[in-house]
Amino acid sequence: MRIASRKAVAVSGVAAAVLTSLVACSNGNGSASSPSSANSKVGALLPDTASSPRWVSSDPKELTQQCATYKLTCYVDNANGSATTQLSQAQALINAGVGVLLVVNLDPGSGKAIESLAKQHNVVTIDYDRLTPGGSASYYVSYNNVQVGVDQGTALTSCPEVKGHQPVNYAEIDGAATDNNATQFAQGYNSVLSKQPGWHKLADQSGNWDAATTQGVFTTMLGQHPDLNAVMVANDTMAQAVINVLKSQGLAGKVAVSGQDSTPGGLDNIMSGTQCFTIYKPVAGEADVAIKLAGQILAGHKPAASATTKDPSGGREVPSFLAAPTVITKANVAKPVTDGYVTPAAVCTTSALQKLCSANGIQAP
Repeated sequence: MRIASRKAVAVSGVAAAVLTSLVACSNGNGSASSPSSANSKVGALLPDTASSPRWVSSDPKELTQQCATYKLTCYVDNANGSATTQLSQAQALINAGVGVLLVVNLDPGSGKAIESLAKQHNVVTIDYDRLTPGGSASYYVSYNNVQVGVDQGTALTSCPEVKGHQPVNYAEIDGAATDNNATQFAQGYNSVLSKQPGWHKLADQSGNWDAATTQGVFTTMLGQHPDLNAVMVANDTMAQAVINVLKSQGLAGKVAVSGQDSTPGGLDNIMSGTQCFTIYKPVAGEADVAIKLAGQILAGHKPAASATTKDPSGGREVPSFLAAPTVITKANVAKPVTDGYVTPAAVCTTSALQKLCSANGIQAP
């Protein structure tokens, strides 16, 4: 998908702190606007359509709006899970003359190859959402993913199904091994759960950010460990598969289940009591910052980042802009809707869910 839009929109408040840092740290005059430049083309390579709904709707929309705000021409492509396709898309964008390329890699090897190709053509790359280990991106724009994991682990220990209980037998279903974010999430939640008195990890396996894979993995886990009290699941897509298996065994709502991404399905599960929490990471926290950064780069500036992230492959400290996540439980489940991140129509899809929406502060459509 490639979109060029000129409709201006206001910058979302969720990215304000990081954007302020970006403006303050930019060299030159540090202006909040991006001065005109010879090249105003920005490319964005998104990974797939299956791991999270964000890659289908939220990111393309926000990236395009922000390109319009800064009067940049925006090209957004989705690789549909194919590293070969993504490399071809990168080549096409480079041939089209983009000056900055946002990369959400499908795996470190292909991401590194794309960034190397871009560098050969003097195109600046920004690792978007996930770091490319061994890559050569000039910047990394994401959420603080270790903190995301810490928040997940901490929230899981407070779920009503397990709070104050001992022992707690739990399993983990991690994201894809090829995704550095999954490594950082696990680093965060393991740092919390491994220190919980009376908590025992009985199983740990990747769901590969895929619902079907997760369903098979968790079916086996539950068969081997029918006494599970909690499941640390890395995102909402995989959490739905876990909940489906629990429902088939009459255990939904009795086992604590985590999530991430604040998808409509995740919010529905929280209201229904089958998922304890999700993590809210508004796309604006990444897209608004990345596009502003791209505009400054195209204008000839070299903004100083507010943080660095260590590349686990080569040890390079990558200049980084990292936003802070928010835990969403039943107490604040309406927030992603009232913020406009997801629509009431997407969340309140049935009469039963419309009643739950009304009971939880969401005005049903």
